Amino acid sequence: MTVIDADAHVIENDKTWSYLAAEDKRYAPMVLEQISGAERKTNRGGVSKQWWAFGTNIQPSDSNVNFDDLPAESREMADVKRRIDHMDQLGIDVQVLYTTIFLSPCAPDAAAELALYHSYNQWLAEIWKQAPDRLYWACMVPLNSMHRIREELEFCKENGAVSIFVRPYECDRQAFESYFFPLYEHAQELDLAITFHAGNGSVTNNKFLEPHNYARFKCSMASSFHGLLEFEVPKRFPELRWGFIEASASWIPHALIDADKRLKRKGRRLDSDPLGANNIYVTIEVTDDVPYIIKRVGDDNLVVGTDYGHTDTSAEIEALRILRESGEVPAVSIDKILGPNSTRLYGLH
Repeated sequence: MTVIDADAHVIENDKTWSYLAAEDKRYAPMVLEQISGAERKTNRGGVSKQWWAFGTNIQPSDSNVNFDDLPAESREMADVKRRIDHMDQLGIDVQVLYTTIFLSPCAPDAAAELALYHSYNQWLAEIWKQAPDRLYWACMVPLNSMHRIREELEFCKENGAVSIFVRPYECDRQAFESYFFPLYEHAQELDLAITFHAGNGSVTNNKFLEPHNYARFKCSMASSFHGLLEFEVPKRFPELRWGFIEASASWIPHALIDADKRLKRKGRRLDSDPLGANNIYVTIEVTDDVPYIIKRVGDDNLVVGTDYGHTDTSAEIEALRILRESGEVPAVSIDKILGPNSTRLYGLH
């Protein structure tokens, strides 16, 4: 069985922005070193010392990076063979790569977004070419330039992308709004999944919730999931696959109960198999009550990832092994979660 890590990461670096056109070099982030002032803790209790600056938007570059256990060459993909060798040690056949820097808003305007995202996509395309059967990726699309997304998606699809990275509240809109229907139409036509990843694409919402990452990054995911079901967006795009990545799965029962109540008020009902009927997949974490979640929604639409490269609350570099060895989940369910479910989500062959 092919074991698939449904959520691994790359850590951006100077190479990421080397694909910017000469006139767009000004959009590359400045790297700032902090030498004084109030300290900000990293996810491992250290002190952030390095920051990325995109115009007036500044974020720590080292808050959730796994410096202790992973060499820079592997985290940053400077040495793809080293990354593959480590995957072999972990028993991982395939990783799907997600961004780190774009979990929060970065681009100050539409032109900057288009330039930065295309440079990132070119970087990931070059990485994929070095291990096309082992490393797939989620692409970035310039949602503030909706007229440009088709050409970007076609490039990404041709170069190893299997899904589209979307944050909750992109463009200060919610996922069920018709603004995003062109994106969903193109994704369905090109056989690319829409994968919401823990994060937040709203500048306003990020600033308001910044001290509270649970509300900023996790609750926003549950809200997007709920909104898609309440407004029945997946029904409009029956062949499109949806993923909710790196927000655990313990919130699913509550979100389903509430969505069902609201649909009943409209004279409709939630599907008896809400994940399966809507092509929705959700990553579990080893700290979830997986047997209960399976009892509630089945085991055909659950996937698992390691959050490779990070040290946040979802990071568990050996999550796949732990899940198999825990003995709490039936082997038949584990076999689905470790491989076949992700194969369907990402359209792998």
